[in-house]
Amino acid sequence: MVSSSRIAIARKRRGLTLADLSERVGVSLQSLSNYETGRTDPTNETLARIAAALDFPESFFRKSDVDLLPLDAVSFRARSKLAAAPRDAALAASTLTLELNEWIESRYKLPDAQLPTLGRLDAESAADVLRARWGLGDAPISNMVHLVESRGVRVFSLPPEFSDVDAFSFWRNGTPFIFLSTLKSPERGRFDVAHELGHLVLHGEERGLHGPPAEKEANSFASAFLMPQDSVRNYIPDSPLPSQIIEAKKIWKVAAMALTYRLHDLGMLSDWHYRKACIELSKKGYRSMEHRGIPTREKSQLLEKVFSMAHGRGITTRHVADELDVSTQELNSWIFGLVVTVRAGSGRSVPSVVASRPRLSIVR
Repeated sequence: MVSSSRIAIARKRRGLTLADLSERVGVSLQSLSNYETGRTDPTNETLARIAAALDFPESFFRKSDVDLLPLDAVSFRARSKLAAAPRDAALAASTLTLELNEWIESRYKLPDAQLPTLGRLDAESAADVLRARWGLGDAPISNMVHLVESRGVRVFSLPPEFSDVDAFSFWRNGTPFIFLSTLKSPERGRFDVAHELGHLVLHGEERGLHGPPAEKEANSFASAFLMPQDSVRNYIPDSPLPSQIIEAKKIWKVAAMALTYRLHDLGMLSDWHYRKACIELSKKGYRSMEHRGIPTREKSQLLEKVFSMAHGRGITTRHVADELDVSTQELNSWIFGLVVTVRAGSGRSVPSVVASRPRLSIVR
């Protein structure tokens, strides 16, 4: 029996419309619609053509049905400006990634979620409370991905073709998930993790909030969480020069423009100084890139450990892909390509929070 939902999800994963797939497969639009709604099943020959066109093995379409993640359950950055095709493709990829997470959780004991519900607090207070509960103090955070993973958040990568999608997050059966683009700068990636963490603790399962108000809150949370007020005031004077901002951004591993915004938000830059700093930083190219920035993006430590342990038991990436009925290329697009994370130094002797390694044990 063919799974109608998997035909739809595979099509959306490839960013195709029914008309696109109809042309590629040589099957009428009505027939494809019937396959996706479960009114009729494709013949074996037609299924083979669909599988080839969508680059999924035929076995993928004979597995049990799977529900696409509902749009309202996901916090997308600037969702109103995101076209339907890349949005649905990202949702389809994350839906399939949940099957990888199930495969992992059936074999390994992963950290439990330690994210409180802080929706009744303002963003600045929520960031302070979470730092206190996690014992972070005011120190800069060495690696955001490792930190949230050690607190039970599952972090996966988005396939590289989703250039319009920065990041998104959601709760699923009590487990928090964050999906990250691998195309952004390392500094932007750290801010994206903090932004999505803000969504998870401020707009979680009990308080669904979308649109500009939610994005503004998540941005404020990320700024406060990465650059605590006391820490910033201790290391930066009031009305700093752009050159001082460029040097200081290394402490918190953030973008120069993000630090400039934080300084203005804290009243350490007047409106005039803020505009002047933004103009000068823009002239130096800091709106589009980070000169002398972090050399590498942060990636999942938990996934590295899972696949290292699996390989030690003779389970290759190819074996995992086969069990999930996807290609190794598809699998690698969810797991940061299994590239080892390199921790960049801050450039100054400033103490920072180093996340403990996620606890991981084999389920027996």
